[in-house]
Amino acid sequence: MLKKILKIVGIVLVVLAASLFAIPYFFKDQIKAKITEAINEKVDAKVSFSDADLSLFKNFPKATVTLDKLLIINKAPFEGDTLVSLGELNLKMSIKELFKGKEEAMQIEGISSKNGFINIIFNKDGIGNFDIALKDDKPKEEGKSEPMSLKIQKYQIENFKFQYFDESSQMRMVIDSLNHEGTGDFSDTKLDLDTKSTAKVSFDMGKINYMKNVALSLDAVLGIDLEKSKYTFKKNKALINQLPLEFDGFIQMVDAGQVYDLKFKTPTSSFKNFLGLIPAAYSSSLEGVKTTGDFTVNGFAKGMLTDTTIPKFNIAIASNNGSFQYPSLPKSVQSIVIDTKIVNETGIMNDTYVNLDKLSFRIDQDVFNAKANIKNISTNALVDAALKGTINLANLSKAYPIKLDKPLTGILKADVTTKFDMASVEKSQYQNINNAGTIGLTGFNYADANGKNMTISNALVQFNPSQVHLKQFNAKTGKSDLSVTGVLDNFYGFMFRKQELKGNFNLSSNQLAVSDFMTTSTAPAATGATETEATTAKTKKAEPLKIPAFLNCTLTAKANTVLYDNLTLKDVSGKMIIKDEKVTLENVKTSIFGGNIGASGSVSTKGKTPVFDMNLNLNQVDIQQSFTQLDMLKKIAPIAGIVNGKVNTTIKLNGNLDATEMTPDLKTISGDLIGQLLSTTINSNNSTLLTALTSNLKFVDLSKINLNDIKAALTFKDGKVNVKPFEIKYQDIKAVVGGSHGFDQNMDYNIKFNVPAKYLGKEANAYISKMSPADAAKFENIPVTALMTGTFSNPKISSDMKAAVTNLTMQLAKQQSDKLLKKGSSVLDKYINTNTKPGTDTTKTSAQKEDIKQKASSLINGLFKKKKPAEPTTPATP
Repeated sequence: MLKKILKIVGIVLVVLAASLFAIPYFFKDQIKAKITEAINEKVDAKVSFSDADLSLFKNFPKATVTLDKLLIINKAPFEGDTLVSLGELNLKMSIKELFKGKEEAMQIEGISSKNGFINIIFNKDGIGNFDIALKDDKPKEEGKSEPMSLKIQKYQIENFKFQYFDESSQMRMVIDSLNHEGTGDFSDTKLDLDTKSTAKVSFDMGKINYMKNVALSLDAVLGIDLEKSKYTFKKNKALINQLPLEFDGFIQMVDAGQVYDLKFKTPTSSFKNFLGLIPAAYSSSLEGVKTTGDFTVNGFAKGMLTDTTIPKFNIAIASNNGSFQYPSLPKSVQSIVIDTKIVNETGIMNDTYVNLDKLSFRIDQDVFNAKANIKNISTNALVDAALKGTINLANLSKAYPIKLDKPLTGILKADVTTKFDMASVEKSQYQNINNAGTIGLTGFNYADANGKNMTISNALVQFNPSQVHLKQFNAKTGKSDLSVTGVLDNFYGFMFRKQELKGNFNLSSNQLAVSDFMTTSTAPAATGATETEATTAKTKKAEPLKIPAFLNCTLTAKANTVLYDNLTLKDVSGKMIIKDEKVTLENVKTSIFGGNIGASGSVSTKGKTPVFDMNLNLNQVDIQQSFTQLDMLKKIAPIAGIVNGKVNTTIKLNGNLDATEMTPDLKTISGDLIGQLLSTTINSNNSTLLTALTSNLKFVDLSKINLNDIKAALTFKDGKVNVKPFEIKYQDIKAVVGGSHGFDQNMDYNIKFNVPAKYLGKEANAYISKMSPADAAKFENIPVTALMTGTFSNPKISSDMKAAVTNLTMQLAKQQSDKLLKKGSSVLDKYINTNTKPGTDTTKTSAQKEDIKQKASSLINGLFKKKKPAEPTTPATP
């Protein structure tokens, strides 16, 4: 009997399990239809979801409906803007809800969502993009229910991002990494909602950032009255970074806006509250920190938030004779006084003001003081501030746990007052800005994560009424030293309005090494790093170098020596104009390779790939040095090792740059080169190409060719160089050289020689020596063409030399035979005419005469045909 019962129970369990798998498939279409119906009846927007699924296991015995990738896209006037994006939306309900008819509403008991994005926008007309509900003025039909209704017991959102932007006020708030959950029975009109929230908040107004990734958390029980839309703070605890706050009061939604009646305060007065304000990334645990004095935050907000008003509020931040010392650090911060108020007494946003009446602290004997007043904040903020004091930077890391790779050193002294309004800053009306005082820095030393050190021996900034003067800046880093002076025209525009940093500077240096100001291609592995970490460090690529977009300045520079890659440049001078992520060079000059180089042009990193456009003027530079050390010149004109001497050259070129090394990408460069050789000689023994050419052309000694004043014109593009034909001379031989080669060293050149016949062999010279000057002149120059293919290191040389010599010999032989034949015929005619008697048969005499001519001609021709052309000979040295 027991076995039968167990068997029946087993069958029931199997059937039940099978049903739990099968039921979702039966009701999936119904769920999709109800969701689609609910959405379409309620919103005026483009709504889509990739899939809707049903599970009876996720929250058993409840059913869970899951929507994947839900998107709500606005229509006009926010056409195409994303209002809501949810990676996943889960709706929990009773299983019985699945069996309701089409006319019955499904009751939703729980909602959860992951990876969401909510984007709220108000345009300049004050219209919000969230108002997407369809307007329905028709009376609801009696007895007809909604496709879905809410009976929420719990809701949860995970990893959400909320973004708010008001175009008219330029106010932007971003709540990122938002996690929030609440538990309560929304079926009651009054309930206690138990909530937990964490987030990071950023806030900007205009171009000023007030908060950036401030960590917030709130655990609170909210008393909710749904009929009155009133939310009352009951038991609660909030944290701003690590600063604790408690709230009391309520927020209520009314037709005109929102009513606030809130009070908040720090639950204790310990000075640790102040340390809690500092983000954890810049501090450490507060455990064991010794403090004296107090720190409190108290405030209230009371009134209406409407389109034209805000609640009145008063926030007081105060500390008196505070101090702290971390247990692991040798120094303490003493005599801390803070007296700050943020107040609005009228409910009008522009009447808000901030008074930092005093901020003071001391480390050892160094005292630092600051005060500031800001008012008229929403229209044209007015700022009045002062700084005065001394800070030994080495003491900062000894008194506060600053996370630095290496400690700072140096003495900072400030005595500055400033008074300005933001409108003048934005419009560059410098006459309305009133500055005075100085900021100085001495003995500053800093080392970055890659081990590069920067030492500033002296720096002095002077604040004048409308400008900021860099009176002194002397620094060293690596092999480089530099001294800079100059003027900043819009320092406050850069600081507060994210405007360009405008200025004019003068730089001088004894030696500048470009590598000292560039990022390394790999980061060194830390001591004790694992093999994987070391490999990752070695293979990690440097960030692409970018010209800062905020710079708009001119730099006039002089340097005795500049080290760039393997080059040493002397007496460098010129002007750099930096603007719009582009550096323009003007009148840059340097001494190198025994001559001078002038440059003008530009380098831009604005696009994805850096580009350059340069004009170079090389004056009497050494060929061997320049064409060996500059890889670009070696590719364009590979004459290094072949030619000694100097060259004058103008080069125009443009192309792409390597993003990290900022060196030319040779595959992309194009341009042209015009050059003139000076005092040059040829090293034929050092060139495989010239050796091969000499062995094929016996009539010329390439080592004795004079290339002085030779001018050549080249164009290059897509890795190929085309050389415009140019003429060279050797003794009384003329030659024209032209063709092309690739940066891969493949070549296709030809040399067309105009060779006097006397250089083309002994036999030809023998014939010519027997000629009259008039006849010899007819064979003075013979064209010979040499072709050069293959590569510069493995050339293939061919010429029509043999054919030219054979052709010349045959011409000379024919001329000699024609001459002898003509002479023989003339003698024969004379002989016959002399020995012919009167009355002799002239027909017979003519036949005898012709027979003799033919025999003479055959004899002469046979004589020349028996001889072969002689090998060419090298001409004697003149």
